Amino acid sequence: MVASVENVGRMTPYGAEHFAALAVTVVAAIVLVAWARKVRGTRAESRGLTVAGWIMLAATLTWMGWNFLPMNWNIEQSLPFHLSDALRIITSLALLTRSSWTIAISYYWGLTLNIQSVLTPDLTYFHAPLFEYIAYWFFHIAALIVPIMFVWGLEYRPTWRGYGVALAATLGWAGIAGIANALTGANYVYLARAPEVASALDLLGPWPIYILWELVLVASVWALITWPWTVGRNAQKPVVGRIAAVRRESLHR
Repeated sequence: MVASVENVGRMTPYGAEHFAALAVTVVAAIVLVAWARKVRGTRAESRGLTVAGWIMLAATLTWMGWNFLPMNWNIEQSLPFHLSDALRIITSLALLTRSSWTIAISYYWGLTLNIQSVLTPDLTYFHAPLFEYIAYWFFHIAALIVPIMFVWGLEYRPTWRGYGVALAATLGWAGIAGIANALTGANYVYLARAPEVASALDLLGPWPIYILWELVLVASVWALITWPWTVGRNAQKPVVGRIAAVRRESLHR
């Protein structure tokens, strides 16, 4: 199957549009962490996260609907099988429910896999460049700064069980995306071929070797970003939920 819509352009990595988005990312992360530390343990925390979650979920469903419109249909982009598609839903659920598994997955996916789309974006315009630019950066910035807020602002700490949950979710989603690729000829999660633009995957060798190295690298990096939160005082904090994917010390004000 082939895309039914021809692209009308592509954002240049490290051009003015990209640097503007990176600047917004840095400012938004600083502001959000400061807000989280201020409201932690108050009613404002729960209200703010819930409102943000509904906004994120509504935006996600709107974007999915937009991509399914006949004028926007593209087999490479419209089906919700990119990892970022799953991450948008999980980030929304993390904000709405604060369940441990959603916070853990948003931490690992948002700060590592998602950051590739922030630092080396593969943004192709198909119908409405301005809208597609705003949507792309809204979702990828949100997926990056929300886990930053949870961990450094609200003091949720990932556990080794959360590490395992994230690895299992990654392999599961890769399996789903692989089936979708086989049926459609698309390239969701870049499992069928490397991105058309330069990316970090270029450093890991040709397809399919880069997939194996990516798994090794992801498992190693995730272990490194788990360990600091599992020693010392962090290890003494109570776990959250039955899955126990994160820890957090209760605080009521």
